[in-house]
Amino acid sequence: MSNNNLPPVWNLVKKHAVFPEAKHDEIARYNFLANFNRYLATVISPGNKIVYEKRVRPNFQKQHGRDFQSREEVHKAMKQDEYYQAWSAFRRCAMEMRQQAGRSMVLRQASDLGQKAQDLNQGKDTLKLNQDLKIPYYVQAVDHHCMPGSYYTELIKDDITAAANYDSGLFVTTAGLLGRMNDGGGRAIVQWLKNEFPKFQPKRILDIGCGLGHNVIPIAQAYPEAEVVAIDVAAPMLRYGHARAQDLGIKNVNFIQLDGANTGFENDSFDWIQTTMFLHETSSKALHQIMTEIYRMLAFSGLTLHIEQPQYTKEMDLYEQFIRDWDAYYNNEPFWSKMHDMDVKEIMLQTGFQDNAFIQIGVKAVNEISESETIDEVVEDYGRSPVWNVFGAWKS
Repeated sequence: MSNNNLPPVWNLVKKHAVFPEAKHDEIARYNFLANFNRYLATVISPGNKIVYEKRVRPNFQKQHGRDFQSREEVHKAMKQDEYYQAWSAFRRCAMEMRQQAGRSMVLRQASDLGQKAQDLNQGKDTLKLNQDLKIPYYVQAVDHHCMPGSYYTELIKDDITAAANYDSGLFVTTAGLLGRMNDGGGRAIVQWLKNEFPKFQPKRILDIGCGLGHNVIPIAQAYPEAEVVAIDVAAPMLRYGHARAQDLGIKNVNFIQLDGANTGFENDSFDWIQTTMFLHETSSKALHQIMTEIYRMLAFSGLTLHIEQPQYTKEMDLYEQFIRDWDAYYNNEPFWSKMHDMDVKEIMLQTGFQDNAFIQIGVKAVNEISESETIDEVVEDYGRSPVWNVFGAWKS
C-alpha cells in the first residue's frame, strides 16, 4: 500500500460540545479501521474486476453459451468465487468492527453526552420533538449500516447515542473523504449552487431526512438570512443535531421530528427542498410519497435537489452495477437496489415537474483536509465515493 493512499488520521475530526471523547485505544481502533477500509478499497477491491474478467465471466460464458444479462447473474456467479468472498467478508467485518468500536466508545459516556445535549437544547424553540410520531416500518425493519437499533432507537432518556456513534465513525467509514465535519456533501451542493445560480437566494429551505444535520449546516451557513427546517423521524439524531448546531453557532435551523412523506407543511411554502444520501434508505412507496410531498411544498420557481450515488442505467456496465449493489446485500441497505434502479426523472415528471426543468449533475465532496488531496482517486470505492449523482428540478 503506497503512502499516497493512507487516509488522514481520525484526530483531524473537528470536535464540538456533544462529540464523544475518545481515549488512546479508541482512537487507535478508529485509525486502524480507516486504514483497513482504504486498503480494501484501493488494493483488494480492484482484484474483483480482474477475477470477474479473467475467471468468472469466461466460465459463465463457457457454461451458458452467452454473456451475463443482469447484475443479479453477475452476483450469483461472483459470490461463488473465493476472492470475492474474502473481500466481501473483510468489508462486512470492517463495518461491524466500526459499529462495535463506535458504540463501545459512545455508550460508556451516554449519560454525559445526553446531559451536554440537554444543556444546549433546553429552552430553545428550534427543536421540536413528537414522541407520538410513528416510526415508518421501513425504518424500524433495518439496522442501517449494521448499526444496532438504527437511527431512532433510544436506550436512555433523552438519548443521543445513535447520532454520536454515527458522527464519530463516519470519518472512518469514508476514510476522511468528507472533511473534518463530515459535511462534504452539503458543502459541495452549496458550492455548485453558488457558482451556477448566484442570484438564487432562498428564503425558506427544507432538508428531509437530515440525520444529525451535518449536511444541512453548510446550507444554513451559506444562506444565513434563510429560515432552514431540518426534519427526520429519529429523535436521537435531532437532539444531537440541534445541540451540535447550537454549539457551532448556527441559529437559523429548526430541527423538527416529522415524516417526509406527510409533513403537514403548507403548499408552496419552501424555496429549496434538499435530501442528501437519504432516498436510498426509504421504501419504494415512501419515495414516491416523498416526491409528491416535495412538489406540493415547493414554491413556484423553487428548487429541489437530491444527492445520491449514481443510478443504474442501461449505459452502466453490469459489473459496476453489481459491485455498487454490495450494500444492498451485505450492509443492511435493502432499498438500495430498488432506488438505484428507478428512473428518477420519470418519477419527478409524474409528480408534476416539467421535462425541461430537470437537472442531473455530478458533484464532488468539498474536503478541507490537505492529507486527503494526496489520495489516489483513480480507484473508486464503489458505493462510498465522494463523487455523487445529483438530480432535481425547478418548479415551473
